[in-house]
Amino acid sequence: MLANLTTPLLGVVATACIGRLGDPALLGGVAIASVVFDCLFWLFGFLRMGTVAFTAQALGARDHVEIRATLFRAIIVAAAIGLLLIAVSKPLGTVILSLMGGSEPVTAAAREYFAIRLWSAPMALGNYVLLGWFVGQARAKTALALQILINVVNIAMTAWLVLVLNKGIAGAAIAAVLAETTGFIVGAALAWRLLGGVFDISTERLFDRDRLLHMFAVNRDILIRTAALIAAFLFFTSQGARAGDTVLAANAVLNNFLLISAFFLDGIANAAEQICGRTYGKRDREGFLTATRLIMLWGSVFALAVSTAYFFFGSGLIAVMTPNLDIQGVANDYLVFVILAPLVGFFAFAYDGIFIGAT
Repeated sequence: MLANLTTPLLGVVATACIGRLGDPALLGGVAIASVVFDCLFWLFGFLRMGTVAFTAQALGARDHVEIRATLFRAIIVAAAIGLLLIAVSKPLGTVILSLMGGSEPVTAAAREYFAIRLWSAPMALGNYVLLGWFVGQARAKTALALQILINVVNIAMTAWLVLVLNKGIAGAAIAAVLAETTGFIVGAALAWRLLGGVFDISTERLFDRDRLLHMFAVNRDILIRTAALIAAFLFFTSQGARAGDTVLAANAVLNNFLLISAFFLDGIANAAEQICGRTYGKRDREGFLTATRLIMLWGSVFALAVSTAYFFFGSGLIAVMTPNLDIQGVANDYLVFVILAPLVGFFAFAYDGIFIGAT
C-alpha cells in the first residue's frame, strides 16, 4: 500500500514547489501537465496490474519459468510503448493540451513541462512493470524501497532545480525524468539479483502464442477500463481550465488529494491482485473467498482513515501547497468532496483488485 501511495507524488511535489512561486499560470500549467501525465501513463496501467496478476498466478502455480517470462514480456511492451510516445511527442502534446482549454500562459507552461517529461516514458512504464512484478511475488518491501527512492530523488531534484536554481517548470520536469530513470536502473538491478544474476529465457517460452494472446486480451480489457476512468479525470480538468486560472489551480490542489487517496486505496487493490491471483493460480477456492472478505474489511478501514485525515488536516495541507489566498479559498470551498470520495469509492478499488487478480 505504501509503495503505491508514492506513485502520484511526482505530480504532487511539482505542484507544491511551483505553487510556492505564487504564479497561478505556472501552477495551472504544471497542474494540467501533471494530470495529463497521470492519465497518459495511467492509461498503460495494465503494465502494472496485469504483471501483478500474471506473476501472482505463476507464483501460486509454482511456475518459476513463467514468473521470469512475465517480467520480460511486460518490459518489452513497456519499452515499445514508451519509445512510441516519444516519437509522437509533438503532435500528441499539441492535441492533448489544446483539448484542455487552458489560457495561453497556462498552456505555454504545460507545453514546456510536457515536452521534457515525456522523455521519461520508457523508464516510467518500465517502473510500472517492475513494481507489478515485485508486488506479484509478495515483495512489497522491495516495491516500497524502489518507490521511495524514486520520490526522494524527485523531491530533492525538484527543490534544487526549481527553488534553488530557479529553473521553473522545466526544472520540475527534468527532476521527474531523473527520478524515473534512477528508479528503473535500480529496479532492474534488484530484479537481476532476484533472478540470480541471469536474465536468460528461451525465445519459445517468451513468445509463446497462447500466453501472449491471453496477456493481450487481459491487457485490452484493463486498458478499456482505465480509459473510462481517465475520460472522467480529463473532463473535469478541462472544465476547470475553462473556468479560469484560479479555479484550475484550486482543482489541481484538490486533485492531488484525490490522487493520493485513490492510490492509497489502490494499495488495497494491489493486495487483492496479489492474494487473489495467487489463490486463483493454486485453484484454492476457500482461500480466494477469504481474501475477498479481508480486502473488503480493510478497504473500509483505510477509506475511513483517509477521510478522517482530510477532515482534520485538509485545510492545512492546502495552505502548504499554495500561498495564494484566492486559490486556498476556492479549494477549501470544495474540500468536502475530497473528504467524502474515499468512503464511497473503496468498493470500486477493492473489486478492481479482486477481478484483475483472477484475470
